[in-house]
Amino acid sequence: MSAGFGEKAEYIASDAVIAAVAARAAASVPGVARLEPGVLGLLGHLARTGRQWRSSQDVAPGAGVRVRHSGGWLKVQVDLAVRGECQVGEVGQAVQQEVVRMVAQQTGMLVDTVSVAILDIAPGAS
Repeated sequence: MSAGFGEKAEYIASDAVIAAVAARAAASVPGVARLEPGVLGLLGHLARTGRQWRSSQDVAPGAGVRVRHSGGWLKVQVDLAVRGECQVGEVGQAVQQEVVRMVAQQTGMLVDTVSVAILDIAPGAS
């Protein structure tokens, strides 16, 4: 370890990184057909993608996920579509659990709230 850096060093993942981790976590849950960005999510994703593109960064796959820090709290909103043969409530709860687990595992940050909005139900089995 370098001089001047100790155990008190703080590492913070950016909102784009947290959104990408949450998006991958949500998409991995059985019954999730796709992430479905609403209007606000789409606008935020386009703005973030533009900034990343201008700075020659790879675009983090976070469409359908919004991250907010509010008063020391980390809140994640996931908008998605579920498969028609699935129980919507069960899929939503599984998404919440997987997002909390994966964000903590991959970033070390604790998510206080995960809100899941089911915006569509995809017909038929996939």
